[in-house]
Amino acid sequence: MKGNSRESRFGKREKRKKTNVILNSLIALVIILIIFVSAKIFFGGNNDQALPADEQTASENNSKQNEKSEDNQNKEAEEDKDNVDKDSEEDEKEAEENEADENEEEEESDEAKEQVVTEGGSAPDVEKTIENPAWKPVGTSQSGEHTVVYDQNSADWQEMLNAITYATGVDQGNMTVWFLGNNGPNSSVGTISTKDQSEKYRVYIDWVDGEGWKPSKVEVLNEIN
Repeated sequence: MKGNSRESRFGKREKRKKTNVILNSLIALVIILIIFVSAKIFFGGNNDQALPADEQTASENNSKQNEKSEDNQNKEAEEDKDNVDKDSEEDEKEAEENEADENEEEEESDEAKEQVVTEGGSAPDVEKTIENPAWKPVGTSQSGEHTVVYDQNSADWQEMLNAITYATGVDQGNMTVWFLGNNGPNSSVGTISTKDQSEKYRVYIDWVDGEGWKPSKVEVLNEIN
């Protein structure tokens, strides 16, 4: 009987040990699960909150880049428009200048066609005589009744030199005036040369009321008397 009682108590202890081991294991498992779930909630929540912030930052950066790109496009478009306008103005100005040059060349060509050149002239010192019905008055700043003034400081004198330049092509900066005087009512005659005397002319000019002095005849000279 004593042997059976010992075995029964030993068996009960073994059962309690097994039960305690199982309970302890379950408790440890529950604790581990609680820690795992808590960690997942805690760290996972932070990631969930951080993600929208990153997305928002990326969205803001994209928006700024888009705005910057749009500003650059608008700026480039304005620059292109300014360049087009500038090119258009330059082209228009160049076209006007070309047209003016063409008109001037046509006028010179017309004058050259009507020009009449004859050998000799009114005196032995005349090599040839040039007359051109296409010559026009050079214009005037004077008004009212005209009286010829042979004063080098007068407007009349300057306008007579303008007519001489127009007829001969000799610029006043390269001109020596040997004589400029009366040749009859409202008519004058001037003898001029280039400063190096390679070209020498006697020029006859007539006054046209309201329009200024007009060349009537040019004599190319052999010498200056």
